[in-house]
Amino acid sequence: MEFALIFCVAILLDNILGDSLRITHPVVLIGRVIDFLRARISRIFKNADFANGLLICVCVVAMSGVTAGFLLGIFPEKLRFIAKIYALYAAIAWRDLKDETFVIYESLANHDLELARKFLARVVGRDVANLDEGGISRAAIETVGENSVDAIFSVMFWALIGNLLNHEYGAYICVWLFKAASTLDSMIGYEKFGRFGFCSARLDDAMNFLPARIGGFAIIFAGKIFGNNFADCLRIFLRDRLKHKSPNSAHGEAAFAGVLQVRLGGGAYYSGEFSAREFLGAEFREAEALDILRAHRLLDISASIFAIMCVLIAICV
Repeated sequence: MEFALIFCVAILLDNILGDSLRITHPVVLIGRVIDFLRARISRIFKNADFANGLLICVCVVAMSGVTAGFLLGIFPEKLRFIAKIYALYAAIAWRDLKDETFVIYESLANHDLELARKFLARVVGRDVANLDEGGISRAAIETVGENSVDAIFSVMFWALIGNLLNHEYGAYICVWLFKAASTLDSMIGYEKFGRFGFCSARLDDAMNFLPARIGGFAIIFAGKIFGNNFADCLRIFLRDRLKHKSPNSAHGEAAFAGVLQVRLGGGAYYSGEFSAREFLGAEFREAEALDILRAHRLLDISASIFAIMCVLIAICV
């Protein structure tokens, strides 16, 4: 019962406060450790990028897990409950995901495309200079759909898995093992650093594999609240969920496309070079600004479904 209470309080705090309590965000600290080690480990094995990448991956993940357990262990027993809440609260980015994309909607609603592109550039890697309202809206919704997995679903999933291990700190150690893997992928993943980032990218893929698929079904179930036909949404999801090169990233986007009935995906420019991708929900209309708010509502409902499922499992098992 303690975990279920901590889980609910952490989610509630994230939705109310967002990033305001994360004075020095642990993810930022993990990023600094990665930068520190990258500059030094790359010299250990000459011309062996894979070995160097494997070493940095093991070091960062192990350090994150050990640090999480150690810090929780040294807290006085009376304060440990609060520390556990913070450990989970700091890992969730539900409110932040909406905040980062809401300012894009506001800019579009005020017909300020330049400001919308500026805010969009903070959350996507594609070139934004020539995007119109439809392209900006589509990219914002894709950001919500894709990051619903690693920002919310995977954090909840690994917290639950850790709790099922029956270790007092298992939930929080597992969460920060996942956050370390996610940060490694975003900083030195295979797409950016070739063989050096291969292990980090594959570890992130493995840890997101089940949450992406379970989360996709949660989004489809949330579609019923939108009044959509479950079978139609499921068909789009199952048809389009593997259309990206990443084994996981299209799951959230395909589910969002099916429920919102907007066309996502398609090609985009990255550093001036065109990268071709298939459309998700190709038969649907182009996205518009108001669809960003609809995506936020869908995120809230689907993440709530996922959270309720985790709480019920934690209580019953």
